[in-house]
Amino acid sequence: MILTYKNAVELLQSQGKFHINLGLERIKGVLKYFDNPQNKIKIIHIAGTNGKGSVCSALSNILYSNGLKTGLYTSPHLVEYTERIKINNEKITQDDFALYITRICKQADFVGINLTEFEILTSAAFLYFYEKKVDIAVIETGLGGRFDATNTSENKILAVITSISLDHTDRLGDSIEKIAFEKAGIINDYSNVVISAQNKGFDVIEKYCIEHNAKLYTAFDREIPYKIPLLGLYQTENMSLVLKCVEVLNENGFSITKEAVEKGLETLEWGARLEYLKEKNILIDGAHNPDAALALRKSLDYYFPKQKRTFIYSTLSTKNYKEIAEILFRKEDEIFYIEFNHKDCVLYDDYVKNTILPCQIEKIDLENLDNVLKKDSLKIVTGSLYMIGSIYKKLKK
Repeated sequence: MILTYKNAVELLQSQGKFHINLGLERIKGVLKYFDNPQNKIKIIHIAGTNGKGSVCSALSNILYSNGLKTGLYTSPHLVEYTERIKINNEKITQDDFALYITRICKQADFVGINLTEFEILTSAAFLYFYEKKVDIAVIETGLGGRFDATNTSENKILAVITSISLDHTDRLGDSIEKIAFEKAGIINDYSNVVISAQNKGFDVIEKYCIEHNAKLYTAFDREIPYKIPLLGLYQTENMSLVLKCVEVLNENGFSITKEAVEKGLETLEWGARLEYLKEKNILIDGAHNPDAALALRKSLDYYFPKQKRTFIYSTLSTKNYKEIAEILFRKEDEIFYIEFNHKDCVLYDDYVKNTILPCQIEKIDLENLDNVLKKDSLKIVTGSLYMIGSIYKKLKK
């Protein structure tokens, strides 16, 4: 029996699935019953703390603009699970999503393997891309790299490491060096690797490449000769990384044209990453760790230096929200805090108790959100992407 889309989502969100359990044995154990589809498609694998989504989306857009049938697997989603799995920028249909989730779960149950939500989704993406005969797939890691469920392919044509900072320290380590080592785990022997020169984990990645006979290509910030619709001062680093990836791909048998790069970048969309809704004066950005908060603060100071700032904010207990508050908020700002439905959501009282805030803060319910959105100030919706997802449709209306 094939699950409906609603049932598939309910299964993924069930208590037995909706958690993180790093390791590759389970997903490899299921994928082998489908004859390892992840090894039969060309893959660009991308890890890092910040910037992964923008780089994935840009590369996918360029490859698709160059005439390649291109798969894209990212996480998390904002509104619908189908956002995570795309071919040529088209989301997987709800019917196909339910079908592939059913197939993966049936096989896992049959062989007695208890997959997590992310492992089910990753397996479904690999199988979908293979059976739909994509030319290439751009794959974003979920958490870390070495033991991430996406790290199962033996057919990586490129590994890309975006900026690295302290995040998920409980699982990846409490230093840049430890985290960089986990990210470096996506690098296969004799593979090609691209990283920015200013990446904090550069030395660790370089050493790893030497040990694994991988060829390291360094991207330096450059003037981007294309129009890019994404805001963000950090996009210079991200897009310099993307352009270096294009150079490396062309050195290794691809023929990506300047026209494809231009079209791919100029039509780039990546929701909730410094996304500005001009007619409503709303800025949406999933800044959920200190480095991302610093990037957001710099962008606010650069793009909107004179506007009064009203933050619609929430955070998870797994994030360093105390340091984020020190970086992001000014004494003249105001914060409206939302409690949303997630097991790790920090409650308003706990947030106020545990955080030193320079400005006014008030709790707001979702039903009262419209009153805040009508304010004349710049409304900045930030913090947890899960919170943003819960109100994204309302913001975009």
